[in-house]
Amino acid sequence: MAARDYGQYCGLARALELVGERWAMLIVRDLLVGARRYGELAAGLPRIPSNILAARLKELQEGGILRRVPHLRVIVYELTPYGRELEPVVLALGAWGFKAMGDPREGQVITPDSMTMALRTAFRPQVAATLPATAYAARFGPAELLIRVDGSTLDVTRGDGPADLVFAAGPGIRRLISGELAPDRAIATGVVEVLRGRGDLLDRFASTFHLAD
Repeated sequence: MAARDYGQYCGLARALELVGERWAMLIVRDLLVGARRYGELAAGLPRIPSNILAARLKELQEGGILRRVPHLRVIVYELTPYGRELEPVVLALGAWGFKAMGDPREGQVITPDSMTMALRTAFRPQVAATLPATAYAARFGPAELLIRVDGSTLDVTRGDGPADLVFAAGPGIRRLISGELAPDRAIATGVVEVLRGRGDLLDRFASTFHLAD
């Protein structure tokens, strides 16, 4: 019997054999945002030991989930079409796990890729389709994201840019997305700091991005 072989002829068992090891799904999460160099993956998963990252990448490659490809004279890792089929699974797990997050523990951080996937998880296209196109520039600690919503289309990229609302927030943004904290209270209590633009657009943001605890 091979390592991590559950000995069961079952699709779920096989899926867990492929992506059930620790860190594997977080690697998949980050690659769903885009192709990454080894160093970028390591930076986005600051607690992963280098030997474990190397082992997981090898296992995921052997499972046909990711591949190594040349890009601008460097090697990057990207998901295969088979690997990209995990996106709805990752989004569903993120929504499920959101219910049990609670307040952040000491040392927990927000990374650009984790927040990008959190926004994709919380995005409500049916609500966004009824609202004017809006661009948000958000700073979540060291993560700077430009969030463009146009109808039912969401585009999240790293960095800054023209935006209708620029705001900063920490892990407490969870309370806004969950509806636990109303937008005006989020601003009044400092959970969200409006840096530029119309503060009332935070109501639109909270309507567009929502996950229930």
